[in-house]
Amino acid sequence: MTEVSEIVLQARQISKSFPGVKALDAVDLTLRAGRLTALLGENGAGKSTLMNILAGVQTPDSGELILGGSPVALTSPRHALDLGIAMIHQELSLVPDLTVAENIFLGREPRLFDALIDYQTMNRRAAEWLKLLELDVLPTTVVGRLRVGQQQLVEIARAMAGDVRILIMDEPTSAITEHETEVLFRCINDLKRQNVAVVYITHRLEELSRIADDVAVMRDGCMMGTAELGAISQEQMVHMMAGRELKASVRTSHALGDDVLRVESVSLPHPTRPADFLVRDVSFRVRKGEVLGIFGLMGAGRTELLECIFGLHDGVATGDVYVNDRHVEIRSPRDAIRSGIALVPEDRKRDGLVLSMTVAENASLASLAQAERYGLLNRRAEHEHVQRYVKRFRVKSPSLRECIVNLSGGNQQKVILAKWLATGPTVLMLDEPTRGIDVQAKSEIYTLINELTAEGLAVVIVSSELPEVMAVSDRIVVLCEGRETAELDRKHATDEQILSAALPRGAAIPC
Repeated sequence: MTEVSEIVLQARQISKSFPGVKALDAVDLTLRAGRLTALLGENGAGKSTLMNILAGVQTPDSGELILGGSPVALTSPRHALDLGIAMIHQELSLVPDLTVAENIFLGREPRLFDALIDYQTMNRRAAEWLKLLELDVLPTTVVGRLRVGQQQLVEIARAMAGDVRILIMDEPTSAITEHETEVLFRCINDLKRQNVAVVYITHRLEELSRIADDVAVMRDGCMMGTAELGAISQEQMVHMMAGRELKASVRTSHALGDDVLRVESVSLPHPTRPADFLVRDVSFRVRKGEVLGIFGLMGAGRTELLECIFGLHDGVATGDVYVNDRHVEIRSPRDAIRSGIALVPEDRKRDGLVLSMTVAENASLASLAQAERYGLLNRRAEHEHVQRYVKRFRVKSPSLRECIVNLSGGNQQKVILAKWLATGPTVLMLDEPTRGIDVQAKSEIYTLINELTAEGLAVVIVSSELPEVMAVSDRIVVLCEGRETAELDRKHATDEQILSAALPRGAAIPC
């Protein structure tokens, strides 16, 4: 850094409270032109709340924002956008029934004669952004048909397509592949060269050396400190986030039992391409106490495979499922639950939670029979049933009666995990279980996986993070374009072997 960059935005003494929770307590933050500030902290530390205030989504209870040297009171996200502040939310905020182009330019559509939307221009400009982000979909594709990772890239394109002075990115790489992350990092560095100030929330500390200039660490609603990246070690960052030393959690070895889940020749035809498949003839086994990792790039069929096993594609998917050597007919999630199979979905807001319900109501949804008394729901029995599972995951919530929407993303994910453990499953399938989860929460989940498998539970985990798959799995199945291309023992597998199997034939391993 040759000279001090221009201050673009200052947050001074920002405080914000919600029922039962003080989310922010007199927080200060300074953003400078052409520099990326990495905002770190555990789930519930207040990061997203602070960014929502900077983006006009929420208003502070006290404190002030100084934009370009002048105080400003942001009244809405549109107001912030008009002032050059854009935010990429961790939880997708796209309109699923609109096209990719319509989402990218929503509220700022190019016009003909100041009246009609110029769809030709809008689609052309959207195609340019999609090409820049190397997202191979048409601008006219309806967003609801895209996978979560593809929707994340559309969200990124929408934020970058405006006249941005400040770009806030909340876990932008949590649902995208390594290659797509590389593309995003190139775009971020281009924006920095254009003097855009960037705030980047992440739990992946290994990303910081690639893009960050400054680091700001939050804990329990307070700003614990800020520094230039080179002036603080990763160990210091983690200690500031957690207030304690974190012990690395690794897969512990223990004796494995007999096969608990056996899947044979599962296939799922592509909905729009005849003779093509999303999943094609995939088979695997999972033993009692074992963790089977499933790895693949976007579009490999990872999520679709779990959905087939869970009965979400009845009448379309083919194949056989055996639980404890007994063939089971799974035509719906209800059948899967009765057979002892649980699925933690990839998209927690869309598929995992009912946001208008409480913590207890969400945690008991899959096991309501345990809270039923004489055909009626007994609230006391419900709370007693789910409380130990919520406690086991250390969910930060004022009470079980708290509305789930008021919890941080990480705590919402923990409630989903508690919900499925409450069903007493034989097999627990986890689709990206640590997406958007902080360092400490990840460690807790890995520890819990070890505890559960030691008790005899069989676990299938899908993850787009190769280090995670390597760390938590006993065996790894690799998918590529819907097919199983490798099955490797964790002890003998290498990154190169897994990536080679995950890449389409003829593609090179990315450097």
